[in-house]
Amino acid sequence: MVDNSSSIFEKAKLHPKSRVKHVIAVLSGKGGVGKSFVTALLATHLTQEGFRVGILDADVLGPSIPKIFHLSGKAEGGEGYILPQMSRGEIQVISAAMLLDGHEEPILWRGPLVSDLVRQFYTDVFWHEVDYLLIDMPPGTGDIALTTFQKIPVSGIVIVTSPQQLVANIVAKAVKMASMLRIPVLGIVENMAYVKCPHCGTIIDLFGSSYSKDLADRYHVPLLAQLPVMNEMSQIIDEGNFETMRIAELEEAVKALIALE
Repeated sequence: MVDNSSSIFEKAKLHPKSRVKHVIAVLSGKGGVGKSFVTALLATHLTQEGFRVGILDADVLGPSIPKIFHLSGKAEGGEGYILPQMSRGEIQVISAAMLLDGHEEPILWRGPLVSDLVRQFYTDVFWHEVDYLLIDMPPGTGDIALTTFQKIPVSGIVIVTSPQQLVANIVAKAVKMASMLRIPVLGIVENMAYVKCPHCGTIIDLFGSSYSKDLADRYHVPLLAQLPVMNEMSQIIDEGNFETMRIAELEEAVKALIALE
């Protein structure tokens, strides 16, 4: 279990039936950088390494994790707890999408209610013997991020960015937030870093020169991965085969999480 005795905030407690070893938040200061995609990839890779993994989808207003893992229907529960759904690869998943009548139904809630739901996903869900609980965070540094980092015992943060300087500047706010709340940043993952020509193998900087290395150097955190744009990914997800993926460029990021053991 995570030791939070040194934290300045009083942490929420897991359900008595739950066992969670490490909690990792996957965060970006900006939307549209593929944060949920990176969360799902990390979960899949860790599962392939033999670890037991859960995903807490904290992007309550825009949940996409169930779609990636081909999960549908509502979450079920027992007396005093909620059961996560299980993916084909035995990743435990809870999401606001599992509380709705359909994936197109909106959640029209104000910030405090959304934040409280994220907390309940930690405290009221029966997480069964999880080595790594990955939290797919919403964009920005607002209510949900504050609630998560103040109330949930997060072991570390993975920052997701993309090559553009504008994105790097916004993501820097997330790095600074982690520092202010005394949560270690395990590293940065740059998504959509380049495109590889399928015919000749030439690397194309689709969004121009990357600023992620400069961002990592400025804040003294490792640049863990630079992931390419993969045009086949949509088809893989639509066919329900996401958990067969293994991306070599993500190996260092996976090692950074395993090092917490």
